[in-house]
Amino acid sequence: MTAGHAFAEGIIRWQAQFGRHDLPWQGTHDPYRIWLSEVMLQQTQVRTVIPYYLRFLDRFPDVAALAAAPLDRVMELWSGLGYYSRARNLHRCAQSVVREHEGHFPDSAAALAELPGIGPSTAAAIAAFAFGERSAILDGNVKRLLCRHFGVTGWPGERPVEQRLWAIARRELPERDIERYTQGLMDLGAQTCVRSRPRCDGCPVAASCVARIEARQSLLPKARPPRATPVREAGWLVILNDDAVLLERRPPAGIWGGLLSFPEVEPGERERAAEAAAARFGVAPVRVSALAPVYHAFTHFRLIAYPMLIEVGRGGALAGESQARWVARATAGEQALPQPVRGLLEQLSQPRGPDPAPRKRRNPTDRG
Repeated sequence: MTAGHAFAEGIIRWQAQFGRHDLPWQGTHDPYRIWLSEVMLQQTQVRTVIPYYLRFLDRFPDVAALAAAPLDRVMELWSGLGYYSRARNLHRCAQSVVREHEGHFPDSAAALAELPGIGPSTAAAIAAFAFGERSAILDGNVKRLLCRHFGVTGWPGERPVEQRLWAIARRELPERDIERYTQGLMDLGAQTCVRSRPRCDGCPVAASCVARIEARQSLLPKARPPRATPVREAGWLVILNDDAVLLERRPPAGIWGGLLSFPEVEPGERERAAEAAAARFGVAPVRVSALAPVYHAFTHFRLIAYPMLIEVGRGGALAGESQARWVARATAGEQALPQPVRGLLEQLSQPRGPDPAPRKRRNPTDRG
């Protein structure tokens, strides 16, 4: 390796000694397993992904099994992992690979990037790990690492800054050991060049890092410009009988697309929840009470849901709502549910006491 690739050489040596080598998707060149892990790792931490990855492989051992599975089953296994468009794209991608590529993943980053849900960085990672292609990755952790090391100013979400980072990522590619280099970038960004308090004393390229030399680790990369976070409100109809809860399938597009959730009404209509439940579903409410608001943070907005608990007699056939169905309360947790819905159902399964306190939830954004 030439002197011009000192950055890559240092990362390759470091990864061999200090990097991660025992993750369940390592030690294979199977593009299916690598693709599955890379999609799950988008904006999600490694420790969160591992049990989901293992469950998916147990249920869908290859791309053909995933492609043949009902989307509902895929969503059930994904439930709780967040960013649900990934699961829908995962299913679409598997079907595309089977239908258009005879069950074999394309062997280049350019072709992989044409598949549903695979962006350029994910495509490059798959191509590097599965096929040894010399391709540059640029996920969130790598952006932070390159911004600090090469002194790139500006917010990485701005197109000119991102283009500069892509140019650096491609320039620094080594001629060999692309798999170890790619894994090293991921490991270094996740373990050492972390968002706050980076561990520069353990970094193999600290000697040439602009941010360390100029003591600007906390300033690079530049943070996203501040902006107001919109708040959306919704009323939830939490309709229960002795044995079941009424859930309905959300539309395939939008938040929680394709998941089962509580029926919604406009926030101002929640005071007429009993009438809404009777009109929409043909149920007969016997008791109605307000529950504590539920708070949930998405990437671009905050949701405040106002649940109204509606207890009814034993449910029979539902009137008028083909997307609604009774789900046994004992097994509701096995369904594809948004995390706040799952959390509220868990609260309701506990012995009754004072109204539960509001719950604040947020999804991790770092892949680590």
